[in-house]
Amino acid sequence: MNIALTIAGSDSGGGAGIQADLKTFHQFGVFGTSVLVALTAQNTLGVTAVHAIPTETVEAQIDAVATDLAPDAFKTGMLATAELVNAVAHAIEKYGFPNYVLDPVMVATSGDRLLAVDAERTVREQLVPLATVVTPNLDEASILVDEAVDSVTRMVAAGRALVQMGANAALVKGGHLEEDQTVDVLVTKDAVHHFEHPRIDTTSTHGTGCTLSSAIAACLASSKELTIAVTDALDFVHRAIASAPGLGAGHGPLNHFVQPGRSTGSV
Repeated sequence: MNIALTIAGSDSGGGAGIQADLKTFHQFGVFGTSVLVALTAQNTLGVTAVHAIPTETVEAQIDAVATDLAPDAFKTGMLATAELVNAVAHAIEKYGFPNYVLDPVMVATSGDRLLAVDAERTVREQLVPLATVVTPNLDEASILVDEAVDSVTRMVAAGRALVQMGANAALVKGGHLEEDQTVDVLVTKDAVHHFEHPRIDTTSTHGTGCTLSSAIAACLASSKELTIAVTDALDFVHRAIASAPGLGAGHGPLNHFVQPGRSTGSV
């Protein structure tokens, strides 16, 4: 059985973070391991507390996984502080973990900040060059490339900028664009792929980025080529949003019980 690792924060509401990642790994048939970097008190209404895990404890978790359950692919999500970003970057290089999906989590769906402002540059300089694929939304892409990203054309430009920074590929997510179709753009060194899905009118969007990045990691752990991994992951998230259970009074969670399948989106 293939192994996928998530290095991220915990969501007490169960819709995002480590909880969403492990649910997604399970659905894609890979064994999930985890390194917890932060505890959050949150639900569908927002985040009320964040506690970063001591760096030495994060490093000990990574060492424990690396020396016994080495991953076939892994993702990072919420990393909270510059110190933790540095520690994770060092561990990735130390162990040579393959197939890295970087979800540069900075702000929760509710608008609450999940990454210290002084850590943004550290993510750009330390993690982006290590990534097999980096998966920013429009706001995160704007921060990483220091340019407004508010159209498909600018999404492509941002993706190319991230590749120039050292990433193998960039998936810039266009869910926040006000269009009838959602458009996501995958930029590699050699090509640009556009993925389109009908927009779903819903507030059940909590954990979409976490679920997408973990689905890509699960597919890479199963030796799928990157474009196919992105296609299948986007399809999974789209159907998980469409069949969301409607839990909570705010931005509700997705339906992580949907079965993975090949995407019907255009490439």
